[in-house]
Amino acid sequence: MLFNFLGPLSDQYLVFNLFRYLTFRSGGAVLTSLSICFIFGPQVISWLRSKQGEGQPIRDDGPQSHRLTKKGTPTMGGFLILLAITISTLLWADLSNRYVWAVLIVTTGFGAVGFADDYLKLTKRSPNGLSGRLKLVLQVAIAGSAAVWISSVAPDELATHLAVPFLKDFLINLAWFYVPFSIFVMVGASNSVNLTDGLDGLAIVPVMIAAGCFAFIAYLVGNSFFAEYLQLHYVPGTGELAVFCGALVGASLGFLWYNAPPAMVFMGDTGSLSCGGALGSIAVVTKHELVLAIIGGLFVLETISVIVQVASFKLTGKRVFRMAPLHHHFEQKGWAEPTIVIRFWIIASILALAGLATLKLR
Repeated sequence: MLFNFLGPLSDQYLVFNLFRYLTFRSGGAVLTSLSICFIFGPQVISWLRSKQGEGQPIRDDGPQSHRLTKKGTPTMGGFLILLAITISTLLWADLSNRYVWAVLIVTTGFGAVGFADDYLKLTKRSPNGLSGRLKLVLQVAIAGSAAVWISSVAPDELATHLAVPFLKDFLINLAWFYVPFSIFVMVGASNSVNLTDGLDGLAIVPVMIAAGCFAFIAYLVGNSFFAEYLQLHYVPGTGELAVFCGALVGASLGFLWYNAPPAMVFMGDTGSLSCGGALGSIAVVTKHELVLAIIGGLFVLETISVIVQVASFKLTGKRVFRMAPLHHHFEQKGWAEPTIVIRFWIIASILALAGLATLKLR
């Protein structure tokens, strides 16, 4: 909004030229999201606590210790993340950029699905909200619409193509399979973050790290000079997503203030589904879907642990892990919650650096 209103005035007022710089507006988005979380966070948490009473219902099949340590903590804190991201993006991004709207719609759409799921859990006082099938159908519908829109906006030579890390000129033309693949990336990323969100602060920091990485990627891919120098596939207009990523970084950092152990609020499906969907859609737009699997490798590991556990139990009747997702396995082994969380943050940081390394190794 500021770019659209104040940018054109830069010829008359030199100070407004700042709003034409992506770096300035991305920094502004970070600070705005962070400020929104700090200003409205206490009121949002108090309101959620007053409405939820006993807080988030605790699953029967989860660690028994959570019945003592997590009881009474309100959920749906992801609403604060969505509020901060949306306001910051609308304030600092170029609102004529269609990629920004595509990513914002996926984020808020997935957040709405998560909100409905959280609401049903609270009203029924049950860990079960929306049925898994209905939740998946809604996510696929939102992601599918976004995938079609993104492919229509992208350059013709990239619209239905998949870029492969380490190979500078190699593209795989997915043709009609592009839309299903993009849906898989967005829905998969969304649900992977959701599976990771099981301990205080565990999911939000890897989300913040991934968002920071994709702010850098979006800036490079959307800049013809840097894209050519690094031999990346240039996608005009994607640089504006650095502003959105900045908003996500600020919102994540602000939410961590309240979600750090011991958590004052949980993000719930409202936050985890929306944050994962945001990362997935940005990866699709920037043509770095496979790099997302590296940068977001922690989310992938958590998801694989669930798949392996279920498959092993159904096929052999035996469990590979003491409990899935993976973070619960280490809880059952006696690791303290802060130890698990911080070590997983370290793993997320290492994987993020590995993902960024693919930008140069071509």
